[in-house]
Amino acid sequence: MKRLNLVILFLLIVAAGNAQKIMGFTDTNAANQIYWEKKFDAQLSAKNMETWMQFLTSHPHHVGSPQDKMNAEYMANLFMQWGYQTEIASYFVLFPTPKTRSLELLGSKPFKAKLEEPTLNADKTSGQKTEQLPTYNAYSADGDVTAELVFVNRGIPSDYEELERMGIDVKGKIVIAKYGGSWRGIKPKVAYEHGAIGCIIYSDPEDDGYVQGDVYPNGAFRPKDGVQRGSVLDMPVYPGDPLTPGVAATKDAKRLNRSEAVTLMKIPVLPISYEDALPLLQSLGGQVVPASWRGGLPITYHVGPGKDKVHLKLQFNWDIKQLYNVIAKLPGSELPDEWIIRGNHHDAWVNGAADPISGIVSELEEARVIGEMVKKGFKLKRTLVYCAWDGEEPGLLGSTEWTEDHQVELRKKAVLYLNTDANSRGFINISGSHSLEPFFNEIANDVIDPQTGVSIKERKYALTMVTSDKPERVKLTGNKNIKLGALGAGSDWSGFLQLLGIASINLGFGGEGQGGEYHSIYDSYDHFVKFTDPGFQYEVTLAKTTGRAMMRMANADVLPFEVNSFYKTVAGYVTELKALLDNTRTETAQENKMIRDKLFDFATDPTKKFQSPKEKDAVPYLDFSNLENKMEQLKNITEEFQNQYNNAIQLPADKRNELNEILFKVERSLINEKGLPGRPWYKHQIYAPGYYTGYGVKTLPGIREAIEQRKWKDAQENIEIVSKTMENYTQQVQHGMNIIDSK
Repeated sequence: MKRLNLVILFLLIVAAGNAQKIMGFTDTNAANQIYWEKKFDAQLSAKNMETWMQFLTSHPHHVGSPQDKMNAEYMANLFMQWGYQTEIASYFVLFPTPKTRSLELLGSKPFKAKLEEPTLNADKTSGQKTEQLPTYNAYSADGDVTAELVFVNRGIPSDYEELERMGIDVKGKIVIAKYGGSWRGIKPKVAYEHGAIGCIIYSDPEDDGYVQGDVYPNGAFRPKDGVQRGSVLDMPVYPGDPLTPGVAATKDAKRLNRSEAVTLMKIPVLPISYEDALPLLQSLGGQVVPASWRGGLPITYHVGPGKDKVHLKLQFNWDIKQLYNVIAKLPGSELPDEWIIRGNHHDAWVNGAADPISGIVSELEEARVIGEMVKKGFKLKRTLVYCAWDGEEPGLLGSTEWTEDHQVELRKKAVLYLNTDANSRGFINISGSHSLEPFFNEIANDVIDPQTGVSIKERKYALTMVTSDKPERVKLTGNKNIKLGALGAGSDWSGFLQLLGIASINLGFGGEGQGGEYHSIYDSYDHFVKFTDPGFQYEVTLAKTTGRAMMRMANADVLPFEVNSFYKTVAGYVTELKALLDNTRTETAQENKMIRDKLFDFATDPTKKFQSPKEKDAVPYLDFSNLENKMEQLKNITEEFQNQYNNAIQLPADKRNELNEILFKVERSLINEKGLPGRPWYKHQIYAPGYYTGYGVKTLPGIREAIEQRKWKDAQENIEIVSKTMENYTQQVQHGMNIIDSK
């Protein structure tokens, strides 16, 4: 065996001269890495993933369910078999479940919503009624309200501006909104801010029902009585347990009173199917909605209100439930205190085959193969940490409580957090810290798409070219670089990136796994194998992608962070902000002129009726000069650093280690411990979920949202905060440059 290993090593050294280059690796180490990556690919088993999915989706496994705990123990046992040091980390969180749900249309055509999804013979687990959570929105308020109904489109701030122009007020009324356009928790939040006393959210068939294709079980899309469950916790303020903001929800943690928890909704909220929504929408009178508001139901959509009122009654069991996070570690041989962390949640609203089990089975298979390779001689320099999170669906509960519990250790040790969630057939999607953009492009170039035989990078480029307009195609021709998206909210990276400043990535495949099963009882094994990813091809492809990222990050001689890529991205954000300010100034002037013109018409012709909003204050000058100067300094040092990056591989081991610590901690310099205005939990100054978008990201959020909300003093203050942040980042890169120069 020793002689065989020496032969392999000799062959690798001989081949190194012609070997593929890998960012952060010497030629010899790159050849060794590629050798093991090929062995890794060859051992991945779609059959394993299918077997695990069948077990993990065999029963509903929401927070607090028996299957939720069984699944955690099942996965922990697998990790231990593969050689991982494994524990189940428990936390105790507020998780409400329904006690009373009732929705009625009163008056001339009374109707009572059934609020239930029927069993389908074609879906074996859809009939597990006693185990399923009913259709509801977690963290809705209790309430018993009767009022007129108003249709508010997507229920986002711009929709209420349109309603104001139409002369419609929702104060004292119940609103009904379509899913989509923002995260669902924004809809009752904005409704409450406008005086509404209840909120109904429905899935319109234009979005994921019969307008898109045949409905389940004949096709993939949402049937007429399918309902999207989901949380309405106000996560843009803070994620995690509502009663323990900023600290871990351990058994003995000090908790807020429920009345003090600001992330709980203030009005009752209920999701319904488009079958239940139809009679409600038919009852509405008033003006016909704008064209962009119309959905796929066979009616004329009216804003309302109607002649008949709606009665909504909700009551909840406000229980503390136990979470089960699975944490599995494979210690590194050289740098065990540098952690490469991988996560995917395991809880679901019901059986959850696509969301989240499609992601967790890929993570399990990735971990299995790496564990087996380590037993056969594969060396990991750094420690791998595999996590299966509980309580993601209600509000990123498991990951948030774990990161809050291990803040000191994670700030010291965490190199990267790599997140996945639901996965399906289609195209690679990657978002995250932009210093990692070149690293993930390199990986995307090395993974082959199972349907087309080209790289997943090439296939993504083809999609971009096909779906872009002509000017954009001309601009992108020949540029196959995948531009990383920015991370807002929506999955388990928040505690790592936005609280602790740990470089993070979220990735997955999608776009062809058609379906309207999201958060319904029909997100099942039967639906998944028929429509989402038959053959588990893209589960294997996901493992190939994330497995490479984990192994390369674990074994890199110099960590593959490119600070110049970060600079270019942030420079683009600054340009966007200045354009946003200019556009706001122009739009304000135009709107004020329109108001003055209409007021003049009204004054000269009293027969005209005009409800005039007040003129907006003029947009003041904002001074970006300090930020521009700091960005210029950052540009110079990041360009210099990237020019010298390859030389860093030749540094002595102690200097390389010192440089690597700077590289993986440079993201920490983007944290401001005071946090963002009005929401101090979010400390990252570059990426945050929007206060009124939820999932949707706001980049340079302190400045951007202040401009959008016309808070000019806050905008200027945050320009200075970001300027200081860029100065801190520049200083860290300069420290790295000094180490390279010291050789």
